[in-house]
Amino acid sequence: MSKNLTKREEDYSKWYNELVVKADLAENSGVRGCMVIKPYGYAIWEKMQAELDRMFKETGHSNAYFPLFVPKSMFEAEEKNAEGFAKECAIVTHYRLKNDPDKPGKLMVDPNAKLEEELIVRPTSEAIIWSTYKNWVQSYRDLPLLINQWANVVRWEMRTRLFLRTAEFLWQEGHTAHATKAEAIEESEKMMNVYADFAQHFMAIPVVKGLKTETERFAGAEETYCIEALMQDGKALQAGTSHFLGQNFAKAFDVKFANAEGKQEFVWGTSWGVSTRLMGALVMTHSDDNGLVLPPNLAPTQVVIVPIFKTDEEFERISEVVEGLVSQFKKLAISVKYDNRTTQKPGFKFAEWELKGVPVRIAVGPKDLENDTFEVARRDTLTKEVVAKDGIVNYINDLLDKIQNDLFNKALHYRDTHITEVNSFDEFKKVLEDKTGFISAHWDGTPETEEKIKDLTKATIRCIPLNRVEEEGLCVLTGAKSKGRVLFAKAY
Repeated sequence: MSKNLTKREEDYSKWYNELVVKADLAENSGVRGCMVIKPYGYAIWEKMQAELDRMFKETGHSNAYFPLFVPKSMFEAEEKNAEGFAKECAIVTHYRLKNDPDKPGKLMVDPNAKLEEELIVRPTSEAIIWSTYKNWVQSYRDLPLLINQWANVVRWEMRTRLFLRTAEFLWQEGHTAHATKAEAIEESEKMMNVYADFAQHFMAIPVVKGLKTETERFAGAEETYCIEALMQDGKALQAGTSHFLGQNFAKAFDVKFANAEGKQEFVWGTSWGVSTRLMGALVMTHSDDNGLVLPPNLAPTQVVIVPIFKTDEEFERISEVVEGLVSQFKKLAISVKYDNRTTQKPGFKFAEWELKGVPVRIAVGPKDLENDTFEVARRDTLTKEVVAKDGIVNYINDLLDKIQNDLFNKALHYRDTHITEVNSFDEFKKVLEDKTGFISAHWDGTPETEEKIKDLTKATIRCIPLNRVEEEGLCVLTGAKSKGRVLFAKAY
């Protein structure tokens, strides 16, 4: 099997696009800007979804589902949110087509089927959900309201890239209502930490937890918490956000509750979400010029077993041994595939599973049966070793844990060696050009300076790190006083 991937160092963007397609994760569809997620890609997303869903339920959340369409007047109720998403909205104006009398076999919009009120195809669901919460919340006994939904959303992007930016994408969005400001802030921080935990323990991606600047904040939020990751090309990727909404949506949709004293108050809200963009982060953080490298915790297949044989008799003997091995793996909840296809040679299979990023490959031939051994290959390091048949299952179980940890530590080392402190704008530009990664620099706190740096360098403030040290300094661009460093980077 020929992979023929562009080398990362030659053209990282081209390498990424080729890999997503050749590894059977996704492809462009017949709808401009939309993608088809193929079974292998969707299997990874399902594993992500299952782990996140478990984490949400462990923190007290329940799943629900809300309509795809939002009446325009409802969408406009919270002005900042409406303005923030206006340019990306798709709108339904009619509800019927009819035959075109001038073009046989063609259809046209029926002018008599105009909707009384236009419908927005949801770019996010705050409006429809908060209009519903008005009916669900009457008393402090109804709070907190902790709801999540798994859904698709539409944002009419002009420049699209598989998983990273598409006109339609899959995500989850949590929407919660609370009796106090403190509870809502605690919820926003909790969900940011859930996302960070998932990224680090399942995706093997280290992240920086922080706050967005006012300019980068979610439209309609009072505070946006985020996790930021660093890809292998030195660009940042926003991997998840959690928003403290204050009472903005409660006031827009009149969501009130009677407190313990019987007094009417507006609730306090949050919203938070991650999307199929995480698939892009997974690909770009770990993969190499040979194809995908998947962390075992999210790999649809953790172990693939490839038989090497010349005769039917050898194939039968190998298959008998492998059958017992597969059974043992399954008892330990290790996902395993025996690639017993007779239509492809072992070399083809090795290349295919390498491209698809299966963490561990076991090869079994007649000599292995004679010696009571197996050849074990690691996808992340591309190394092989011969392992005795006795204890192979526990060995592989431990190896999967080691691969998971090694991938995280490798990504952590890259991230930590690509956070650079600078104190002048010349230094800022030089690091951005030559080294890339996160740049830790003082900023005077004004949107004007933030915008000017973006215009001059295409670098944005990724976050104000939650663990930053408060220190006096001078803004890297203006020389004005600064209270502490923030992280800049070019980003996806």
